[in-house]
Amino acid sequence: MFKIVDTLIKRYFSNEEVVVFLLLLIATLCVLAFWGGILAPILIAIVLAFLLQGLVDRLQRLRLGHLTSVFIVFFTFLTACSVFIGVMVPIIWRQAVRLVQDAPRMFMVIRNEVQQFAEGHSDLVSQAAIDEVTNSLANESTNLGQWLLSFSLSSIPSLFSVVIYVVLVPLVIFFLLKDQDKILDYLTSWLPKERKMMRNIAHEMNGQIANYIRGKFIEMFVVGVVTYVVFLVFGLKYAELLALLVGLSVLIPYIGAAAVTIPVVLVAFYQYGTQSEFIYVVVAYLIVQALDGNVLVPLLFSEAVNLHPLAIIVAVLFFGGIWGFWGIFFAIPLATLVKAIINAWPNQELLSS
Repeated sequence: MFKIVDTLIKRYFSNEEVVVFLLLLIATLCVLAFWGGILAPILIAIVLAFLLQGLVDRLQRLRLGHLTSVFIVFFTFLTACSVFIGVMVPIIWRQAVRLVQDAPRMFMVIRNEVQQFAEGHSDLVSQAAIDEVTNSLANESTNLGQWLLSFSLSSIPSLFSVVIYVVLVPLVIFFLLKDQDKILDYLTSWLPKERKMMRNIAHEMNGQIANYIRGKFIEMFVVGVVTYVVFLVFGLKYAELLALLVGLSVLIPYIGAAAVTIPVVLVAFYQYGTQSEFIYVVVAYLIVQALDGNVLVPLLFSEAVNLHPLAIIVAVLFFGGIWGFWGIFFAIPLATLVKAIINAWPNQELLSS
């Protein structure tokens, strides 16, 4: 047994770079596990700076200076965020408040519709099932009001953390864009001089993850805008709020689309009942989802993330089970990292040479 372990260690961990990389990977996982919540603003800033770095590079290729490019990209980003917060957030907030106020009434309407349908089809549905469904909907409407009240009261202390995010995230983004080369030089100075494996992993991760993040933002914008136009054409209530939820749902593969379908169907049923408009809205929404999955996603990610769909599903389930929502959110980048490590890990022939 000890001989087998000794052979494996000599085969795969006899290289200094491999040992250093493994220690860094373990240390990073420990930091995320124990201090991930505290470092969340820094992590968000790193992701956004990684996204904006592509724009800085493009401006530099147009022969603009580094500092000038950073200022242009940074202030454009701040302007876009300010416009969104100043215009869209009040609208979405008002719609969210109205949706919360209408939620108990929405459950009652759905309950009455279910009861009327069951009474007209008593041969298909038993009275016991009708009573169970109606009582469940009544209880859910009561529980929803209590949960919303407790949620609103518990969210008051988080206003301080919102201020921290608003101030800290842009500040970190600016310094990451401005001093990227200095930060990378300092971090790499601690690494071994011979780090071919790390360079291969970084090269593969940089190309695929950059394209993945930019593609996700494009997909989120396109799906959100198209969904909003569809809802606006049919006059659906809470169009801006639902379109925002549909746009954000693309960040979580497969699961997000399934989860956001529930409020869309509930609101459409609450507004139109069993009328034909309800069917039209649901069919139009499903067409948008089908076009996203079969046209937009292959167009944006055909070369961005070279992962099999089964590997994506396994990654979502595995990392989601470990880290919850954030594990699902970063499932594809983490799966890409695992794939890059496997591809770049030195084999026996390289270690022998």
